[in-house]
Amino acid sequence: MMVVLSGLLAASLAIGLPVGSAYADEPTDGTGAGTSATEVLDSLEVKGRAPKTGYKRTQFGKAWADVDHNGCDNRNDILNRDLTGVRHKWRTHNCVVKSGKLHDPYTGKDIKFKKGKKTSTAVQIDHVVALSDAWQKGAQKLSEERRTALANDPYNLLAVQGRANQKKSDGDAATWLPSNKGFRCEYVARQIGVKHKYSLWVTQAEKEAMAKVLSSCPTQTVPDYTGVKDSTAEKTTESEQTEQTQTEQSAEQAQQTQQTTQAPAPEPAPAPAPAPQPAPQQDVYYQNCTAARAAGATPIYQGQPGYRSQLDRDHDGVACE
Repeated sequence: MMVVLSGLLAASLAIGLPVGSAYADEPTDGTGAGTSATEVLDSLEVKGRAPKTGYKRTQFGKAWADVDHNGCDNRNDILNRDLTGVRHKWRTHNCVVKSGKLHDPYTGKDIKFKKGKKTSTAVQIDHVVALSDAWQKGAQKLSEERRTALANDPYNLLAVQGRANQKKSDGDAATWLPSNKGFRCEYVARQIGVKHKYSLWVTQAEKEAMAKVLSSCPTQTVPDYTGVKDSTAEKTTESEQTEQTQTEQSAEQAQQTQQTTQAPAPEPAPAPAPAPQPAPQQDVYYQNCTAARAAGATPIYQGQPGYRSQLDRDHDGVACE
């Protein structure tokens, strides 16, 4: 027996494998994939949140860069991965997604995606572990190369409903969880995997919130894939989604009609027209995308401070992609 073990050890050392790899398969991506999510959570350091001082989006590299050098930016890579029935913009080598359908893991709803100035924001790409949260929990100590990897890691990116992404903002598990309860275990487990991979810590409140979620799914492991397993999501039928969309559109049209029809009560005698009101100014102004990136504000979605059509070159509602 000792001869066999010595032979295995010698073989491992000869090919440069760490001692023990001949006896057990261990995850090589650093996430702890396949391991109990609770066990990996317990291995994370627990510390208080560091100050946000110095945080900028540019600390994590260029937004939506083509990090894998496949000729397609990261945003469209994720859309291509997470959407079904994808149709591409002509002459983009099957890169730029023109339309498709997303089964949103955060809400459990089906969303029809159509690229356009007023429609692209319906589906956004979320960092499962928000970059601001990561910055305050260890990322500021990482090298710029490592932070860029974190921001562009497909394991940390999901296509989700735009409104859910906006509500989440830079929250952690202690402040925000998906409304789709069927996805919460996988969501928390993926956050744990990301934090393990990039040596980020958790706060005590965050750990308690994660542990509470995992208590309902004690066999949950850290995911070993980049996308989302559709079987964990709560389905919303197409008719329900269509009905909801029609209801929202009707409400918007009614509001617009009400605003259009409202007018000052007629006066007995003609009165001079009121002086025109100056157009409201944006709270934030960026001269160009370079300035916006330097401020860590990119990408800027339509309706957010700093968005201008001049910065949105392809007029899809997302500036400085």
